[in-house]
Amino acid sequence: MKQQKTKGIIGILTGGGDVPGLNPAIRAVTIRALREGYKVIGIRRGWGGLVDMVRDPQADNSAHYYELTEDIVNRAGRTGGTFLHTSRTRASHVPLARVPPHLQDKYKEEINDLTPEILLNLEHIGINYLIPIGGDDTLSYAVRLSREGVKVVAIPKTMDNDVPGTDYCIGFSTCITRTIAMTHDLRTCAGSHERILVLEVFGRYAGFTAMLPTLAGAANRCVIPEYRFSVERLAELLCEDRYTNPSKYSVVLVSEGATYAGEEKMTFQGEEADMFGHKKLGGIGDTISLKLKELTPRFNRGEVINTITQKLGYMVRCGDPDAMDSIVPMAYGNLALDLINKGLHGRLVILKNGRYDNAPVEIITSSKKLVDVQKFYNTDRLRPIYNSFEFMPQMIL
Repeated sequence: MKQQKTKGIIGILTGGGDVPGLNPAIRAVTIRALREGYKVIGIRRGWGGLVDMVRDPQADNSAHYYELTEDIVNRAGRTGGTFLHTSRTRASHVPLARVPPHLQDKYKEEINDLTPEILLNLEHIGINYLIPIGGDDTLSYAVRLSREGVKVVAIPKTMDNDVPGTDYCIGFSTCITRTIAMTHDLRTCAGSHERILVLEVFGRYAGFTAMLPTLAGAANRCVIPEYRFSVERLAELLCEDRYTNPSKYSVVLVSEGATYAGEEKMTFQGEEADMFGHKKLGGIGDTISLKLKELTPRFNRGEVINTITQKLGYMVRCGDPDAMDSIVPMAYGNLALDLINKGLHGRLVILKNGRYDNAPVEIITSSKKLVDVQKFYNTDRLRPIYNSFEFMPQMIL
């Protein structure tokens, strides 16, 4: 039997943090592509797989990429995380110590742009279309490759929901669903001990993961990166909330990137930064918790109110996707194939005003997607503004 010629080769990769919904997206792309006559290559560890591969027919590149089949993607397609693995590799800014051994004679700067190698590697694999799934860091490099002539169709992913141009990023729904559920679970501890519950959630520059659960009633107050708040005012409000609560407790959600008045920098776990220049955040919840305890006598008739502090961290990004993070990745994957079938590229698949669409991939680097403080955040009450929701997007913000 004569072997049928493929319509082309599609490469797919996942970069940045893992979130539930990545595997359903990979599955959607692969199933549809294979049935329409394409070959699909899964690139491991995001841009890292393309950085490390060796352009030698005799080289073993199985650790860097491999061909995807229906059997492979069906096994993982309903689970969380990414079976292609992920990294925070930035191919245009590779430190000397991270340059692969086979390229060390060629790239000797402290920071190296390996884009010429990436372009040759994509050509070596035979990639006709590239589908990167990631947040604004991962996809900003996809914009670079698109400008270099690579046929890119990007899919937005990040639990912070901060990729510009789209109302929704894969992982966001599961994140806020888990945040709401865990906050309600921890209420039993706060109520039993009559304390203030301080929960630190993800959100480096954007406060959507703190705002939406608060809008849904999970917390009394939230503090976000977009507004430098007064910790004294927060203590006053939480004491007021506790006093009016029959169970004598109150709850605040703290974005990991939040800062309070008088502090110039975010709270980091250390000084080491990734290739995108981001230091690992963490600890603002503990800092705020200590300051609240110190300040509570001022607003509680001279008596100290103890706190409970919990960093939700990876608990909101692990495990299986919820319904929305199963449905949207399926739609995004099929949207990507629709564009490829039309010969279109340099696009970002999006969800806008309740409808699926696509936008120029350059929108990712053209602006920042942040909470509109004036429109959505009450800076005196340190909580979302509850005004008219008529004609608002599904996720409000």
